[in-house]
Amino acid sequence: MASNSPRRRELLAGLGLDFEVRILPGIDESYPPTLPVEQIAEHIAAKKADAYREQMSADELIITADTIVVAAGEVMGKPHDAADARRMLHALSNRTHQVITGVCLTTQHMQKRFSVTTDVTFKALTDKEIDYYIATYRPYDKAGAYGIQEWIGYIGVTGLNGSYFNVMGLPVQRIYTELDKM
Repeated sequence: MASNSPRRRELLAGLGLDFEVRILPGIDESYPPTLPVEQIAEHIAAKKADAYREQMSADELIITADTIVVAAGEVMGKPHDAADARRMLHALSNRTHQVITGVCLTTQHMQKRFSVTTDVTFKALTDKEIDYYIATYRPYDKAGAYGIQEWIGYIGVTGLNGSYFNVMGLPVQRIYTELDKM
């Protein structure tokens, strides 16, 4: 698995697979501005996978992923600072947004790409709740500035349509299905 995310490592471990973690710094996560929103996460996951291909041995498979949050047409990655996190959480408050995780399963000779989308609905969050979450949980490594498995998810999420684990950053059920086909 190629990921810095402790959540992704935990979720993949839940499948009972033996794996190691590899991390290459400085992988370009940009995407063309004309790329349809639903293809962005998959595009970035593929760029991550391509960065590892030269280092792979013939019998290896690498899993890469990228997660974005989309609210009212805005693509949200990880917040830059507290002000950006506050802005994102206000934008998610009292509405439904989409969490899209793109995944690549890559070997030296093939690549399987897919994405999974989950709809998440938040209650109206107060400034006090948002400020508490940012100060206490520091959500700077999370798309959309939140972790559903943290306090803000406990008190704020009122609806979920799709995979909970996808919102955490890795659609493990779909990964299991795709690996089983291989």
